[in-house]
This record gives sequence, structure tokens and C-alpha cells, in this order.
Amino acid sequence: MMLALLAMLPVGARQWLGGDISMMTSNARNGVIYKDSCGVTVDPYDLFSQQGWNMMRVRLFVDPQNAPGSHHDEGVCQDLDYVIGLCKTIRARGFEVMLDFHYSDTWADPAKQFTPKRWEGLGARPLADSIYRYTRNSLLALKAAGVEPAAIQVGNEVTFGMDWPVGRVDPMSADNWDVFTRLLKAGCKACREVCPSAGIIIHTEKAGVWEMTRNYYDRLRAADVDYDIIGLSYYPMWHGTIPNLGATLDSLAVRFPDKPVMIVEAAYYYLHDGKSWDGSEDFSQCPPGTIDGQREFTSRLVTELNRHPNVTGLFWWYPEENRYGSRFEGRRGGLNRGLFDSASGRALPALYEMSRFRH
Repeated sequence: MMLALLAMLPVGARQWLGGDISMMTSNARNGVIYKDSCGVTVDPYDLFSQQGWNMMRVRLFVDPQNAPGSHHDEGVCQDLDYVIGLCKTIRARGFEVMLDFHYSDTWADPAKQFTPKRWEGLGARPLADSIYRYTRNSLLALKAAGVEPAAIQVGNEVTFGMDWPVGRVDPMSADNWDVFTRLLKAGCKACREVCPSAGIIIHTEKAGVWEMTRNYYDRLRAADVDYDIIGLSYYPMWHGTIPNLGATLDSLAVRFPDKPVMIVEAAYYYLHDGKSWDGSEDFSQCPPGTIDGQREFTSRLVTELNRHPNVTGLFWWYPEENRYGSRFEGRRGGLNRGLFDSASGRALPALYEMSRFRH
């Protein structure tokens, strides 16, 4: 009876724990082996379930075959067929799905929001129409396959807009927000029509800068964008300290009391030398990039999030990162921010710390 009652609640009113496991299918094809903390080989879905995970995030690119070759090496492969297959596995294993529309052929983030090749050269109105049709058709295909998402991101880290240059904005400037919000509204409209019970998320990544975060969601409210949940990224080397994140969450609860918050991306290194390769990362107030440092970060993050009733979700980005047993084993490289040690395949302590996030 209790589970049935929970299922009737809006997505934003429930508690969600999980990760973006968009590479899981690719990892399985390449023979990756996962182990628990004792070194026993496990099914990763079983392990995630045992730790209380209940929703998985999956990214969707428009035409990833158009992405640069180096981006394919980084994991850009999730077209609609790939996503449907992965979502079928996720649902069969008992998890809900969060679908993350990138509206690009490759990575979409604050530094790049490349317009898909098929939409290049379109003006604001035809671009909005294309986003609407693409979103609608993608969701109809997922629904027909029996994997309707419970939550949908309309854009990925769209702090500075999407589908540049047409939809580019700056939260600190009023310029071009009429165009950008037209694009967002087109995506949200399709979500409401096809998946009316899904929670719609607008995802930004300036959690460490309250003024920018406030201005952004103020502008969405002024434009009457129809969405349900504020989605934030939080990586300590880019977004400041955990107490700083807590201050932002407190302020969001006061200014947007009708909008629950999900941390839709969070991660930290278990193997890193503490040096920024391009000057964009600041490790001065971060724990060491070690297995215990990653555990410490996760413990402190979960403790902080549990203080905020408006926070209803926590998702680790790329938890399945692992080369152990695969054809990539032994190669240098990798982000080393996953929840499994690529040298041994063992689950890291941070995975177990995440289970303390309240449900």
C-alpha cells in the first residue's frame, strides 16, 4: 500500500538516488567486470539496488554519429536506439528513468552547446519547432517501447542557453532570453503532451554562484516556462565548497518554494594529483584525490543535502566508469571519478556513503 501511495506522488515530491549510467551498455559490450567492496564479482544493477538506488539517468544525443571522433572515445554514442535498449534494461531491473536531452550531436555543457547538424542555420521559430518535434517523437518512441521516463531534462547544463548561437544567453544579462525560453518551452510542451506525469527538470551548473542561479530561474519564472524541478550540477573543483552549495540550496528554498531541487550531477576523483590541466579546476578547498578523499567528499555532501527538505534527488555522474576486465584495461587515461576502481573493479567506499541520502 505504501509503495502504491508513493507512486502517486509527483516526481519532485519523492526521494531519488541514482546515477547517470549512460555508458553501461557500452561497458557490458566491452566485458567490464564489477565487484563489491570485498572483491566478489557482482551484477552492478544488483549492487546499486542494494544501496537504495531507484532512478537512473540516461543522456540522449540527436545524431551522435556527427560528433568528432575524439568525443566518441569519450562516450558520445547514445542515439535513440541505444537509449531505448538501455532504458529497457533499467526498467527491467526495477529502476525509474530520467531522460537527459542534450539537444546536440555531442556534449552540451556551459562551455559548448553545439547546434545539431540537422538544425544548423535555423532561426528561432523553426529551431523551436524542430526541438518540439524531436522531443515529441523521441518520447513517443520510448513510450511505445514501454520505457516512459519518470523525469525529463529539457537540456543539459543550460546555464548559458542551448543550440548556440541562436539560443545563447547569460544569466547576468537580459539579452536573448525571449529566444532561449521559446526553445525551452517547445521542449517542455512536448514533454507535457507525451509524458504528462513526468517531472520536467531545467538543469544548470552554477550552484556555487547564487546571484547567477537566482537570476537564471527568475528569468524562467518571468517567462512562464512550464517545468517542475530545479536541477543542479555540483563538482567541488568547479563549484566551490559544500557549505557554499548549502547556502544556495537555502536560498532556492526561500525564493522558489514551489520548485524542489535535484543534484542531477555530482562526482569527485578517487585518483587525481590535485592539479588542474587547463586552469579551470580549483582543488585548494577540496579533499585529496584519493579513495578516502572521494569517500570524505561524498559523506560531507550527503550530510549537507540531508539538511535541505527541498532537495529530492542525488545522482552521481558516470558511476559505472571502470576498465577492469575490458579491452581497455591497463590503458592510461580515464576520468577516475567513478564509483569503481578501474585497477581492480571493486566498488569504492563513496558508493556506500551515497546510501545515506534520505529516502
